[in-house]
This record gives sequence, C-alpha cells and structure tokens, in this order.
Amino acid sequence: MLLDTPPSKLSYLNKNFILSLDIMVQNIPVHVAIIPDGNRRFAKKLLKKPWKGHEWGVNKLKDVLGWCRELGIKFITIYTLSLENIKKRPKREIDYLLKLAKKEMDDIIYDKAHFIHKHRVKVRFIGRLNILPESIRERIKRIEELTANYSQYFLNLAIAYGGKQEIIDAFKKFAIDIKNNGKSLDIESVDERFFRRYLYLSDMPDPDLVIRTGGEKRISNFLLFQTAYSELVFIDSMWPELSKEQFMQAIEDFATRKRRFGS
Repeated sequence: MLLDTPPSKLSYLNKNFILSLDIMVQNIPVHVAIIPDGNRRFAKKLLKKPWKGHEWGVNKLKDVLGWCRELGIKFITIYTLSLENIKKRPKREIDYLLKLAKKEMDDIIYDKAHFIHKHRVKVRFIGRLNILPESIRERIKRIEELTANYSQYFLNLAIAYGGKQEIIDAFKKFAIDIKNNGKSLDIESVDERFFRRYLYLSDMPDPDLVIRTGGEKRISNFLLFQTAYSELVFIDSMWPELSKEQFMQAIEDFATRKRRFGS
C-alpha cells in the first residue's frame, strides 16, 4: 500500500518529471484541500451506473493520502459530500454513498492495522452531521474518539457540508454564546481571529492549496472563509483517474507561485 512508503521530501522523479529538492523542502503546502470531482462522469464513460464511480473515488482517496504522506503534507481536507448533493441527488445514489461510507468507517473502527491507525491520522468530520442517519453519526463519533489522540497527520472529511452554511452555523454559535453569557459585546473585539473560533476547523491552518479535479473551475461552496487566500489548481482528469504525476505537478505548481494574501 502506498501509505507504507516512508515519508520523503526528496526529489520526485517519474520519467521526465522532476520536482526539485529546494522547492520541495521550502514550499510544500501544510494544508491541502481537495474537491474530488468527476466520479459519476468517470463511471458513465465506462458505461457503469453513475454512482459506481464513488467506489473508485474512495480508492483514489487512499492513494492521495499516501502521496501526501510521502511529501510530508500534514493536513488534508476532502469535500466528501456537499449539503446540496444530499438534497438534489437521487435517493438511490445517496443510499449507495452512505452504504459505502459505512463500509469504509467500519474498516477504520474494527481494523487496528488500518493505515489510519498505523500512521496515526486524526480524523474529523465537518458539516451538518445532524441530518445524517443515526448509523452514520454513531460511526463518526466512534472514529473521532478512536483517533482523538493521533497527531501525525490530520484528515478532515466534509460531509453534508456547505461553506455558506458553516458561516451561518458559526454565527449561530456566536449568538448563543453572547446570549448565554449575558454580556454586551464590544464590537471592536470582533475580528477574523475572534470569528474563527466558531468555525468547524477553528484550530487548523487554512488550506494553502485547493485542488479540484474533473475540469470544472469553481469552489462550489467549499471552505469559503478558509480559502480566501488559498492557491487554486484545477485538473482536467476526473478524480478516479488522477495520477500521481498530476498530483505532484499540482504541488510543484503551488511551490513555484508567489503567494500574495490579497495584496
């Protein structure tokens, strides 16, 4: 399995593709967020049922986690299932996705040799998890408990997630705090750092790099607050067919950019 490969920041060589050592050491992103688009289109291309592509997508995620580990990328956030898709996709497809999710979750829960445990990956789920079936919520709780003390790598899975909804939820939590504390608010104390405390991933660095597969060039309501200054890389290949070379090229693209943070 790819995750068994020792971590390395040495040059990556694949045929004529070289990622230079100096770029790798100095400019590897700390946090990569991924929009894994194209599962259904890939399945259709192979004349399979559209949701069959999600199964291949899960396998690709395992590959990508291995590539991130090789490069020493510590934080990974995956847009697993949007709130909009839960509402709009056919029930049969959503049921299939949740069944697939249960299987993968059970592997983490019951297989102590699973790469999540082997490499001490802390797993967190973000989104409006309360709308998910109880059987999924129970598994989410168990996985977060099992990995709570891991700190080698951090994997965030956005499920039933929407960026606008996260900001609304943050404001609601903020309003509840004010109400419960019975205090007036000094409006000048409200800044980005203050508001960030109410976000799902308040204790993690913002994504340095957002990668989207599938040829579309948009954010699709993903981490709207956190990606304000992220670099964006769009890849035409659909998620299940993403190659290691393409992923490494995205990292190299990021590494050669001069980040401006809005200036």
